[in-house]
Amino acid sequence: MKLLVKLAWRNIWRNKRRSLLTMGAIFFAAFLTIVIVGMQDGTWEHSVRTSASMMSGFLQIQREGYQDNPSLQLMFPFDEKLENILQNDPEVTGYAPRVYADGLITFGDNSYGAAIFGIDPDMEPTISRFHERVVEGRFISSEETDLIVIGERLMRNLQVSIGDTVVIIAQGADGSMGNMKYCIGGALRFGAEEIDMMTVLMHIEEVQELVVMYGNVNVVAIGIDDLRAVHTVRNRLQHSIEHAGVELLSVLTWEEVMPDLKEAMEFDKIGGWLFYLLLVIIVAFGILNTLMMSITERFREFGIILSIGMKQRTLVSLVALETVMLVFVGLIAANIAGYGVNFYFYHNPIELGGEFADVYAYYGIEPIMAWVKYFSININTSLMILVVSFFVALFPVFKVLRLEPLKGIRYT
Repeated sequence: MKLLVKLAWRNIWRNKRRSLLTMGAIFFAAFLTIVIVGMQDGTWEHSVRTSASMMSGFLQIQREGYQDNPSLQLMFPFDEKLENILQNDPEVTGYAPRVYADGLITFGDNSYGAAIFGIDPDMEPTISRFHERVVEGRFISSEETDLIVIGERLMRNLQVSIGDTVVIIAQGADGSMGNMKYCIGGALRFGAEEIDMMTVLMHIEEVQELVVMYGNVNVVAIGIDDLRAVHTVRNRLQHSIEHAGVELLSVLTWEEVMPDLKEAMEFDKIGGWLFYLLLVIIVAFGILNTLMMSITERFREFGIILSIGMKQRTLVSLVALETVMLVFVGLIAANIAGYGVNFYFYHNPIELGGEFADVYAYYGIEPIMAWVKYFSININTSLMILVVSFFVALFPVFKVLRLEPLKGIRYT
């Protein structure tokens, strides 16, 4: 075997230019795929983190059926038992109870529909960045529970200013109609017009009183650090909740809470991988060309060594080793370079300036191009190229397997 490895390595360098061009093509395809996938996954992960911190959280605890039918009747108590489960999970970085309700906000002759979010101002910053969205005035606090903050567009529509008093009307969980006065404390900008013209943030206790849900919540939003661990944490929390005897509660991931974002991400990734596969197939034809030329020009040599006693399977093993070495040299170089680029940009993301930065800032998104440094990207890319190379190598290997010594010697 040692002799075969030495022969295969020497055969690769018989034609240095051809071998280097083939290795370069493999390197280019693998390197480009690793870097672009790193940027694509980093961009989507950044988008998911932004969306999760803006609204949903990475995980949510809900009553069964609430996601499909968000009714006030599907509420549950956020008690000590549930809080202990969240506190004891090592990967949970924060959690916050919420109450969601629909209502009508009025000021003078102006009335508009409102999406009411009841939050705990002390717990909410552990999972969301609502407080960073304030563009005017101040955020709600535990000391001023009658203070509310509303969307910037809603504020303009109502023609109100900081300090004005508005009335919010909402139907309670028991079917009754509630109405209360609140003071405008600040204005929020989420960047999405439909959100900015409807959102009302209030202290959770005020919303519970308004919609008659004393001590109960609709959702507990949960934050974690590692986006890839979301399903593991979900399963563990679901098991802990069931084991604790808390019934009718489900733990949902951000994918289930925001299915549109998940579908857009999957569609984009599928399109990306189709492009990368096409790139690899083009490179595969280059590998095939190199192997066929290398084998064809050595038919006489193969015929001679077969006639003096070398076994056919040994010769096939030699050709296969040459292919493996050719591919592996390009892949090793591409993996080192690609991981290095991803590692660098993961720690040093590209900051966007000028008009791009202004647009990102308006929508509340950090103006950066993010990367990830997951080594799984390198593994998947390498496996894809190896599989394609394996099928490409079958044809020249088959020709060697069918080669007869006399035909090989007479080949010109």
